[in-house]
Amino acid sequence: VALVKFHKNQNDSVLAQHKGLFFASARLLQANNEKSSETLATALPKDQEQPPSSASSAMSEHQSEEVQQIEKLYEFSERLNASKDKSQNVEDYEGIIKMAKTSMKAKQLASQLIPRYFKFFPTLSTEAFDAHMDCIDEENIGVRVQAIRGLPLFCKDSPDIISKIVDVLVQLLNTEETMERDAVHKALMSLIRQDPKASLTALFTHAGVTPTTDDQIREKVLNFIRDKVFPLKGELLKPQEEMERRITDLIKQSLEDVTGGEFKMFMDFLTSLSIFGAKAPQERMQELVEIIEGQADLDAQFDVSDTDHIDRLISCLQLALPFFARGAPTSRFLNYLNKHIIPVFDKLPEERKLDLLKALADISPYTTAQEARQMLPSIVQLLKKYMPAKKTGEEMNFTYVECLLYAFHHLAHKVPNATNSLCGYKIVTGQPSDRLGEDFSELNKDFTERLTTVEDLTKTTMKKLTQGMTEHNKAMSAAKTDEEKASVKTKKQNTTTGLRTCNNILAMTKPLHAKVPSFIGDTNINLSWKEATKPLPSAATTTIGGKRPANSNTGSGYNVSAKRGRGSGGMSNQLVNKAFQGISSHGGGRGGNRRRGGGRGRGQGRGHW
Repeated sequence: VALVKFHKNQNDSVLAQHKGLFFASARLLQANNEKSSETLATALPKDQEQPPSSASSAMSEHQSEEVQQIEKLYEFSERLNASKDKSQNVEDYEGIIKMAKTSMKAKQLASQLIPRYFKFFPTLSTEAFDAHMDCIDEENIGVRVQAIRGLPLFCKDSPDIISKIVDVLVQLLNTEETMERDAVHKALMSLIRQDPKASLTALFTHAGVTPTTDDQIREKVLNFIRDKVFPLKGELLKPQEEMERRITDLIKQSLEDVTGGEFKMFMDFLTSLSIFGAKAPQERMQELVEIIEGQADLDAQFDVSDTDHIDRLISCLQLALPFFARGAPTSRFLNYLNKHIIPVFDKLPEERKLDLLKALADISPYTTAQEARQMLPSIVQLLKKYMPAKKTGEEMNFTYVECLLYAFHHLAHKVPNATNSLCGYKIVTGQPSDRLGEDFSELNKDFTERLTTVEDLTKTTMKKLTQGMTEHNKAMSAAKTDEEKASVKTKKQNTTTGLRTCNNILAMTKPLHAKVPSFIGDTNINLSWKEATKPLPSAATTTIGGKRPANSNTGSGYNVSAKRGRGSGGMSNQLVNKAFQGISSHGGGRGGNRRRGGGRGRGQGRGHW
């Protein structure tokens, strides 16, 4: 009884406080109006004096009427508040609904009271909600904001209408008024805290693309999810495992047609969830890779002219690398590359080739023996294409060769005897696939000669790069302006990257000369476009053919740019090409400047990858 009395007294106190504020405001407006009328009358000459202005009189009457409306609203509210069975006070609630169609201040107060007593009058729900929505449509921002703040109150005891209220608030996200937008954000967050499952389910229906989707509103929803929901996942997603699973399913449903930036945003969030954390089982990694596979369109027939699909494929492959490293299968990506991409490699846009080869190098450590056996013939064929024969005087793209040698080593390490029929080696495993009874000596001779040519070109290039580094150091000492220093610094970076590429090539060709070669299956080779985890020796003094320090991150680095989803290492590509340009008759880099990809080419074509 004491508790009931306490709450009643508290509610009465709050009502009295509101009532006093509304009355004081209304009376102040009335007093200001009367004062303005008196000032105007005093200022006018006698011949221009007018009888009491009809407009002033009307305004005064309006103010008086507004005070009466507010007083009436408080009477309705006080009776409802005092009533033990509020459903019997139908006339009071109907009075509040009617007052929501009168003056501005009455609308503001009514928009607080309508949702407060909404649950007690189900027969008036439609009429009450429509009156509240009329307040949201008001031109006066004070009325609109108050009505928006009241929306979550409708759901406190009526959770079945949460989705309807979320839909209303989502439409209001498109406002340009900061105060109104803040009110919408707070109302949505209030609903999510009330019922995370129902609210987020309703919210995510606006995150996907449908025939009726408004792109502006969808963008506002995605921004709200990114800025307001994701940062508070620990607070909002409770119970944790259930809600993390639920939001994962919601995100999957929203990925039908997204830009590269949107996809990366969702994937970054998913990987931050505890169900995909460091202790997550392999099955969870497979689930993430399956999401990425869906985005890569691995069921689609490949069109070599569809540069957007190529960009998306490479980006998705790089995005999946950390999950491959944690046990997710690579088979679908590798099968697609082997069947659709590598056979038309020559027809790919020049600026995409290096990205694809880098992706192949990155994925190669995570292949199974069966996948390695399937991929090796294609890799060896490409490797021979880009390792020039001694007599032809062909050009060599050093970074292409680095990528292909790295992939070759890792694949051959899984199935060494597969190289017998591909490169003429004699590796005995006791299996029929050794094919030791067949003569592959010509293949071995050709492969070994190509390796020697690659080494000769690489050593010649390294000498010129090392000389160039000495010249860059002198130029740096002589540089006076910041612009000159920046230019020299870039040239030094180009040269350093080129030297790293050359060192890697020599480290990988050296073990391949033997009849029974050793294949590198560890991470001792740090690919030239990746950051080293240990300090590297000076490029000028690195022993030719020596191994690089181990890098625990080899094969798992990736970067998907916002909105584009392009492959990693764009700058490294440019640096290597510049470093190799003009160094020898065999050393011209082929990459050139990179351009960014075109539109999605899926669904409604939502921007770029």
